[in-house]
Amino acid sequence: MPFQQGSARTRQRTVLLVGMVVLLAALLLAVVLASVLTHGKQEVSPKMLKWKDRGTTKNLREVILGRCYSYVMARYPELGDKDCLKIWESLKHAFIYKNPCNITSEDYQPLMELASHRIPCNKSLFWSKTSDLAHRYTKSNQNFLTLEDTLLGYMADRVSWCGDPSAPGINYESCPKRSECESNPSSVFWKMASKMFAEAACGVVQVMLNGSVEAGAFRSSSIFGSIEIFNLNPDKVSEIHIWLMHDIGGPQSESCSGHSIKRLKSILEERNFKITCEDNYRPVQLLQCVHNPDHTHCRLCTNTTAAP
Repeated sequence: MPFQQGSARTRQRTVLLVGMVVLLAALLLAVVLASVLTHGKQEVSPKMLKWKDRGTTKNLREVILGRCYSYVMARYPELGDKDCLKIWESLKHAFIYKNPCNITSEDYQPLMELASHRIPCNKSLFWSKTSDLAHRYTKSNQNFLTLEDTLLGYMADRVSWCGDPSAPGINYESCPKRSECESNPSSVFWKMASKMFAEAACGVVQVMLNGSVEAGAFRSSSIFGSIEIFNLNPDKVSEIHIWLMHDIGGPQSESCSGHSIKRLKSILEERNFKITCEDNYRPVQLLQCVHNPDHTHCRLCTNTTAAP
């Protein structure tokens, strides 16, 4: 009897041990299968779309919020009621998880409404092919504002962003150029912001163009030529002053009597605007001379001519 009892216990231990081994083997197999399946899902998950332009600016949220707070709290405290968090959220929702070639003006409408503000009369300065000079001038002369000096332009200047249908919904690697698709986040944004900036202009409006560009100072394909001039309101704008600037030491490809300026005047006159044009507007030319003090154009008192 003692022998039989010992044999029974041995069999029980064996069965229990075999059961534990089988259970461990099953658990191990489950872990391996889960790992394989998860790895397989990762391999077949959709990849980010690839484009030719730079991707979304790193730390975009912090950049936009920082610029917004700086603008409404330090630069223009009268705009302190603007909600920068809501402005960021409306910008993010305009493009996140969306195909960057299918952006619409409706996507940006909430942002435009949240960030818009009044532009004082006589202060609007439009530009084409004179970006650096125009912004240097508005920094030295607070009497004028470009689009990039408004809240919308200040937040977005030299910043890029675009979404992607796959997680995390924002593409930090690449974004589409305008040549790849017209309805990309950057193009749609700047067209809407430019339209709104032009609509807000009142009083005397300034336009700074580049007379050293071989193809002509005025281009109908530019943002100014295709959007801004057609959204200026002749009932609000009393006069348009064209400043045709030439690079110091550069070619003088066109003057106020040039072909493209005549075309621009014709477009504006058809819309009942009063226009003047001035070659090398002296205050701006003096700013150019800061970097070229010894050039002949800077040493001599060059007379400027105004053409009606």
